[in-house]
Amino acid sequence: MRFKIKNKYNNFQLYFIENNIEVELPALWLRERSHEIDQVDKQTKQRLYNPHLSPTDLSICAATIDATEVTVTFSDGHRSHYTNDFLAQQITCFDSGLPVPTPWRATDQLPVHFSWQELLLDGQLFQSSVSAFLRYGYIILSGTDTDKDSLLDIARHYGYLRETNFGRYFEVYSKPSANDLAYTPHAIGPHTDNPYRDPVPGIQLLHCLDNQTQGGYSTLVDSLSVAQTLQTQHPESYKLLTQVVVRFRFYDSDNELVSFHPLIERDNFGNILGIHYSPRLDDLPLLSQTQTAAFQRARKLLGELLENPIYEKKFKLVAGELMMFDNNRILHGRTAFNPQQGVRHLQGCYIDRDGPKSIYRVANRQMMRTAS
Repeated sequence: MRFKIKNKYNNFQLYFIENNIEVELPALWLRERSHEIDQVDKQTKQRLYNPHLSPTDLSICAATIDATEVTVTFSDGHRSHYTNDFLAQQITCFDSGLPVPTPWRATDQLPVHFSWQELLLDGQLFQSSVSAFLRYGYIILSGTDTDKDSLLDIARHYGYLRETNFGRYFEVYSKPSANDLAYTPHAIGPHTDNPYRDPVPGIQLLHCLDNQTQGGYSTLVDSLSVAQTLQTQHPESYKLLTQVVVRFRFYDSDNELVSFHPLIERDNFGNILGIHYSPRLDDLPLLSQTQTAAFQRARKLLGELLENPIYEKKFKLVAGELMMFDNNRILHGRTAFNPQQGVRHLQGCYIDRDGPKSIYRVANRQMMRTAS
């Protein structure tokens, strides 16, 4: 990447050139990125002025380029210096700086299994577990303590605890007067936890304390893989599921929580983030007869793909194992079990989605400083 100045009647324009393509850097874009000492606080790196109030006709009055730096003077009188590396970084700032999510199917062998005791002793290995989580949407830790609340200590290593109506953590076992199917021995299909929350809890941890039943297998499905298949094979149904907003609702004696989401969630760039899916908690929206039929076909296709063995991994967690998964991307479920055959006891909690992302970026930043 290199830079070029054009001067037409003392109206300067700055361009970056990559792969023989020239792209202009507007004056407002450059002015907002000034990091001179009177523009940005030295400690916090936050701006000391409001760029939203800059004049819309701001222009570049002068500009110079040398081997390492670009210097620009603006029509508001401000002069700023930019290193070439800084501008290159800013040009690519919409790159998340994270591992690219890799869709997977049930038979794919993934590097997602880690020993918790080894992670505690090896920072580089811990970073590998964070990278695997961001790439595949889940990891499984073995060799964890099974003491009460030890789950919370593990969760804090990866992010910030998110308390919900179920508390800081929740117990998953069959019990009378259950207010959720999770606390019964019934089979539960692939679903998003708490889709009625706003925002939905980003990451879930489920920690196995005991599992002596014959059934009670855990299931995971990668909704990225399922959504990609739906988009390829049934593009109109896929489009409909990204547009039609569905109501999700949970209520018991103490709570009534409601939120509205399309079943397939995309980011501002159109990339699939995951899905909001829980057939026991959503409501068919009121549409015309024709639209209702089309939406029903679409969500039926989605539901059939989610329960297809091609996509659904099935395994049994044993005492001391913990699975951590992206609650929007990875749908989880459980096969039925008989509580008379033995105890099945898990503990669960949530952390925010941005925790592992922050850990990954900070570690990379430190590696770059060490390398330089």
